Parts: sequence; C-alpha cells; structure tokens
Amino acid sequence: MLIRLADAPSLVIAAYRLSLASLILAPLGLARAAPEFRALSHRDLVFAGLSGIFLAVHFAFWITSLSHTSVASSVVLVTINPIFVGIASHFLTGDRLTRETLIGIALAIAGAVIIGYGDWGIGWGAFWGDVLALLGALAVAGYYLIGRRLRRRVSLLAYASLAYVTAALVLLALAVANGDSLQGYSGQTYLMFILLALVPQLLGHTSLNWALRYVSATLVSIAVLGEPVGATILAYLVLGEVPTPPEIGGGALILAGVYIAFRARATPRSAG
Repeated sequence: MLIRLADAPSLVIAAYRLSLASLILAPLGLARAAPEFRALSHRDLVFAGLSGIFLAVHFAFWITSLSHTSVASSVVLVTINPIFVGIASHFLTGDRLTRETLIGIALAIAGAVIIGYGDWGIGWGAFWGDVLALLGALAVAGYYLIGRRLRRRVSLLAYASLAYVTAALVLLALAVANGDSLQGYSGQTYLMFILLALVPQLLGHTSLNWALRYVSATLVSIAVLGEPVGATILAYLVLGEVPTPPEIGGGALILAGVYIAFRARATPRSAG
C-alpha cells in the first residue's frame, strides 16, 4: 500500500526504503556488534553481501511489478516463493519437508495460481507485472535461504546491517544508472519512504530475519503468504481496488495453507 501511495520511480522507492532503514540499523549494529563484525569470516561476509544483492533484486522486480498489475496479484505472486525455498532448503540446508507442510504449501500455491490466472486476461501490461513479481519471488527465496544459513551463527544486528546496507547500495546504483532522480518528490512521497523503512523493512523484514535463526526458511516464507490477504483488503479500502472472485477464492486457499503448515509445526510429537 505504501509503495502505491509513493509517487516515484520503482527503483527510487526501493532505494529509499533500504537506505533509510540502513541509516537507522547500521549505526546500532556497529555500536552493539562491532566485535562480531571483526570476527566474521571472509566467507560469512561474502554470503551476507550476496543476501543483500538478492534482497535488492527482489525489491527491484517486485516494486516495479506494482506499476503494471494489481496489488493483490503482485503480492500473491511474489509470495509464491515457498515452493522455491522448500525445494531448495530440502537439499541445501537439511530442513526436511513434512507431509503436512507440503500440503500447506500446495494449498497456498494453488491459491496463488487461482489469483494469478484471473489476471491473465487483463493484458500484456498485467502479464509483465506478473512476470516481474515471480522474478521477485525467486530472488527473495535466495535471500531467505542465505539468511537461514547465516543466522544460525551470526547475530540479527550483524546480519541485517550487512544485508540492508548492501541492498541499499545496489539499489542506489541501479536507480542512478536508470537515470532516476533521487530528489524533488512530494511531501507525501517522502513520508511513504520513511514509513516503508520503519514498518515493512525494519519491523517486518527484520522480524523475519530474527525468525530464521529458530525456524526453517520454508516456514518463514509460508508465514509471509498471509500478506496478500491483508494487502487485498487494504487495496480495497484505500485504493478502491475491488477484489475479484479469483482473488477472494485464492486468498481463502492461501490462509488454509498457512494454517495447516503452522499447525503441523506447532503440534508436539510424541516420543514414540
């Protein structure tokens, strides 16, 4: 919602989101985790930087998709990433997929497909937006997988600071290379930049990075599948985007998938 209310090019929105968040988090990270930064191996630094690159690519694709397709379709398609995270983490990180989790993923992905299918007939612009959202899903899957690996031994402040700063630098470079101006926007747009940095980035993404230390990347990405439902409701209330029957039906399936996957995680298993 905040992205749609910001009257600026997509790369500029993404660059401000990560830059402002980095200006807040990085000094705190340096103050609280300076010894850890010095102790990080070259390999960990490379992976943290790579995570930031994946995050930058994710926002570049996904925020651009919101200029071409509806909020509901864009957010749903970008959160299709659990299917990528689940398959990759099964082989790369040892996070095994239970039958219940697979059922939850299947239901959630089915809901995403239903919503996306309803968007195909709108036109090539909407189709291109859907493609960009899917590319954003691939990028954020890489971000979650690397975060899962690093967060097992790197603190939240150290990891998030490195990833966010890297993403901010990449997005600033992309915006300048694209010829976008970084100044001259309305007061409302600058307010949206600040809110994007404070709420979805520092509160939202940092909470996900915190969770990656304790649960699998697959479950973290499934949790984000609840976002399309809330985004669709907000788009209706604020922008007047009336959800279509496929979006409503698909959203119901997504919530069912989230519930099944987390119920399986939360249910204690007997010793036998």
